[in-house]
Amino acid sequence: MTVESTAARKPRRSAGTTAAKSGASTTGTKSAATKRTSAAGKKSPGVPGAPGASGPGPELVQLLTPEGKRVKDATYDPYVADITPEDLRGLYRDMVLTRRFDAEATSLQRQGELGLWASLLGQEAAQIGSGRATREDDYVFPTYREHGVAWCRGVDPTNLLGMFRGVNNGGWDPNSNNFHLYTIVIGSQTLHATGYAMGIAKDGADSAVIAYFGDGASSQGDVAESFTFSAVYNAPVVFFCQNNQWAISEPTEKQTRVPLYQRAQGYGFPGVRVDGNDVLACLAVTKWALERARRGEGPTLVEAYTYRMGAHTTSDDPTKYRADEERESWEAKDPILRLRTYLEASNHADEGFFAELEAESEALGKRVREVVRAMPDPDHFAIFENVYADGHALVDEERAQFAAYQASFADEGEGK
Repeated sequence: MTVESTAARKPRRSAGTTAAKSGASTTGTKSAATKRTSAAGKKSPGVPGAPGASGPGPELVQLLTPEGKRVKDATYDPYVADITPEDLRGLYRDMVLTRRFDAEATSLQRQGELGLWASLLGQEAAQIGSGRATREDDYVFPTYREHGVAWCRGVDPTNLLGMFRGVNNGGWDPNSNNFHLYTIVIGSQTLHATGYAMGIAKDGADSAVIAYFGDGASSQGDVAESFTFSAVYNAPVVFFCQNNQWAISEPTEKQTRVPLYQRAQGYGFPGVRVDGNDVLACLAVTKWALERARRGEGPTLVEAYTYRMGAHTTSDDPTKYRADEERESWEAKDPILRLRTYLEASNHADEGFFAELEAESEALGKRVREVVRAMPDPDHFAIFENVYADGHALVDEERAQFAAYQASFADEGEGK
């Protein structure tokens, strides 16, 4: 399979789709709208695997240890019960290629080809596991760092780069992949997701919505409002929080006195904390939450406890606010190395597979560089477009001032 066909592929059904055998049936004689109505007001069952406390080493749902050992979990094992060696290799491939794409984008920004880049380094398992748990008819609302989820939804990775280069406002049709455009305003996409989920519930659609946000966004009022509305209206939405420990330079303990997943209790729906560096656990927990939503049992908060290995964006210097020892401790929990260790120990992948993947990774990097360097330079005056429907005198004045500023560089070049 070529890199081009891989990047543009439609999202495959997630590994472990027959896990609904555990009793979480997604079909029935009642309409989805009827099921959701009857489910409203019912007390949700307890959520095993969710105890924990903030700080290092919290208890969380884990199926694959940092040493690559498979551990059992009676609640979530059914959701990956039918995963095959091919599925495992697919998850590994997804993470490797996503990381390679992310690294190329970071390098391109450093070379002046992109204005900014928000790296996902270290969060591949959270994104790939949850992304592969979605169905094609589910709808995804990302922030601006969900490059791995975009990959799972079949969005060509090069389409993500136009916005960061300043040549477009997104680069893809959200309805083609049920993957919304990136949202820069922190936390606002959770309200969009909640409203969309309320809408599909009224339409009787047997699908679900997943909204991504970070630990920093969990402090935003939009997120709190989303929790309120989704709970009251029993909306089929999964709130997927990637707790990467740092909201730019602000550590999580400066934002909350309890683990983030426990916030769901105050709104009346379940919260689960999962090992965000364990792709199998993220797959299983997200499948459970999505199937719960499709059955009409309302929202769920999933806190993927992970770590941002790189900078918040390429304009950030994390060495100014966190210690090297902290990063090194998380490097030992690398999600890709963890799965590779398991694949090798289980004889699910050989050197031929890894060599072929390395070649595919190189091809992807080459294609990303070529596509970005072929993009036009951004239109410096596009920022003044569509500010007001009918124009505005102040915008016209600012445009003229900016034009004079730009012209001053040309004058200097001519020695004037």
